Amino acid sequence: MDENKLISAEQFGMPSREPQLMLGNEAVARGAWEAGVHVVSSYPGTPSTEITEAAAKYEEVDVQWAPNEKVAAEVAFGAAMAGARAMTCMKHVGVNVAADPIFTAAYTGVNGGLVICCADDPAMHSSQNEQDSRYYARAAHIPMLEPADSQECLEYTKLAFELSEELDTPVFLRLTTRISHARSIVKQGKRESIPVKAYRKDMMKYVMMPAMARKRHVHVEKRESFLSEAANQMPINEITMRDQEIGVITSGACYQYVRDALPNASTLKLGMVYPMPMKLIKQFADQVKRLIVFEELEGLLEKDIRAAGIACEGKNLTGLQGELSVESIKHALLGTPMPVASGVDLPARPPVLCPGCPHRGVFYAVSKLGLRVMGDIGCYTLAALPPLSAMDACLCMGASIGMASGAERAQGKAFSKGTIAVLGDSTFLHSGIAPLIDAVYNRQSITVLILDNRITGMTGHQQNPASGLDIRNQPAPAVDIQKLCESCGVTHVSIVDPFDLKAVEKVLKEETERDEVSVVIARRACALLERSTIPPYVIDGCRNCGMCLKLACPAIERREKQVVINAALCIGCGMCAQVCPFKAIKEGVRAV
Repeated sequence: MDENKLISAEQFGMPSREPQLMLGNEAVARGAWEAGVHVVSSYPGTPSTEITEAAAKYEEVDVQWAPNEKVAAEVAFGAAMAGARAMTCMKHVGVNVAADPIFTAAYTGVNGGLVICCADDPAMHSSQNEQDSRYYARAAHIPMLEPADSQECLEYTKLAFELSEELDTPVFLRLTTRISHARSIVKQGKRESIPVKAYRKDMMKYVMMPAMARKRHVHVEKRESFLSEAANQMPINEITMRDQEIGVITSGACYQYVRDALPNASTLKLGMVYPMPMKLIKQFADQVKRLIVFEELEGLLEKDIRAAGIACEGKNLTGLQGELSVESIKHALLGTPMPVASGVDLPARPPVLCPGCPHRGVFYAVSKLGLRVMGDIGCYTLAALPPLSAMDACLCMGASIGMASGAERAQGKAFSKGTIAVLGDSTFLHSGIAPLIDAVYNRQSITVLILDNRITGMTGHQQNPASGLDIRNQPAPAVDIQKLCESCGVTHVSIVDPFDLKAVEKVLKEETERDEVSVVIARRACALLERSTIPPYVIDGCRNCGMCLKLACPAIERREKQVVINAALCIGCGMCAQVCPFKAIKEGVRAV
């Protein structure tokens, strides 16, 4: 490996267009396009989704939504092995799903460049945990870059492809929510003409049987040792000396917070967070009186620096949870007070299912029947909140069926009579098929409820293999979920309209009584995709019993003496009319 070539890879001579404000995610897609990427395969997940959506706007790039992150990573690896520059994008928990191919791809190496974009979510704005993806870089022995603004998102993406091909390795590009979803000025360049390399059969490199893997592991360790040394000279790891009383080591969004909170502090900004440039860090530490590491989530940098015998502070000042900010850094270091609430007593606004959401009727019936619900990841997780309160557990993508099976094994088959597993169409295709096969094979008695709204809803209406369209909204083969369930061995598959509350209640009663696996598919499109032309409903003669409020519909509002329907929100689904015991809710007249 040529160290000089590696170090200079950060310099880009592309003619720039007029600068534009771009999301960090959009800038990653632009950087990949400029780097000559040929293939992008991803699964949507906030905060990473917009990278692939933006990439799909470049006609030169072959872009796809995969059923899950594991498949996405395998498609990207296959493209890279076959000589094309490829990228796969996912949120932090998606890396868990893709870890199997990623770890072994570190051994095989690549042919064309392979970049893995992972977006972490400190403070869990839209996630079930706060895991730190930097540990994946260490565990898999894969270099990781972390940009601090949109311009760096573009440049680091290009650098990642250069490093990938130079070092024969996948490269992680780590983002966080504040980088992915913040806009800053970006200077754009032109697309490089990167031809697809010739495919070369190489059993010793790409067939990871134990004998080959042992030899490739030696290559991985040599590569990491080389990069650990080269990182000390890379321009993206940058020392800026100011006041020498305080020196701060940081990266990513935290660098922006540090510059605002401590404008006079000296900084070592790490553009590569793994492997770390220890010689450069020691050089910086020797020049300052007090060394502080500001990093979100785990104290990974701090622990490695301490392990190298360099005294520093960090998590003792900020803790391990949530996001950092300008204010929190000032508070930790300077003792300035944190901002306090205005004191105005504002009403709570918990998230709710949209007006006309087809999931609402299902969970109303589930709650009415008193069923236990093993839930999953999607819009329907919001049904856990009052007044529906129709969710017992939510673990990860596709876990609902396995949890229901495990609960039956713990409590006996009678337990399954009052328990259902609930997941969406996209989640079922992501990771629900295998546990359904497991339930059938092991003779469980569970009922699986698939909420088929014909889209991947919570992440922003991305297509999936059952929707009939691809990422560019072109016609694509659609998976028939009913036939798929039947092919898995399920003999009782029912389809119901979730707006028909009596039918939903009836089918759930019947199916939960079976002594074998059954599936109920509640099928109706997302309310945000197919706007109703039915007039909004009105209330005439309300007796203020509150039954309609149990639907938790945002269009239904309680006033002082009665309940009213907000015509601006109502889409005319009619579920409220079905639950009103006094027939006081009727179809209205739509304004022209």
